Amino acid sequence: MTSALPRFPSYPIRGVCVLHQKQNCAPYFAEIEVDFEPAAEGFAFEVAQDLTVEYKPAENLPRFFAAAAVGIEEQLSLPEHGVVIATRVVLRRARADTFGSHELAFKIAGYLAARKALACGLPARAAARGWQAVQ
Repeated sequence: MTSALPRFPSYPIRGVCVLHQKQNCAPYFAEIEVDFEPAAEGFAFEVAQDLTVEYKPAENLPRFFAAAAVGIEEQLSLPEHGVVIATRVVLRRARADTFGSHELAFKIAGYLAARKALACGLPARAAARGWQAVQ
């Protein structure tokens, strides 16, 4: 008899902050803070209504936020985590930089945020992988 995979997250994980910054000839910059809330099923991503980001051109921000969502969902979907995704992710805060922010930077930030949340929500598995929980 096999046991069912655990649902992720089993409880709210709030305030997951990530700063992804790489300085070289092709800089990367993305900072996000997200909350992971239990959901009935699947993956949902939303931007908090009161979120404001000082960045120009502002029309790039929806693409950046969508890239963060893709990074989070891709990381959570990896079979090695052994979980069923049932989460609503809310983007609470974001920062972008004119010269270093782009979709890939936000996708990587999303990937890192999901890893932090997994480390917090699945501490035994995270320790086996050497991940650090949300502080």
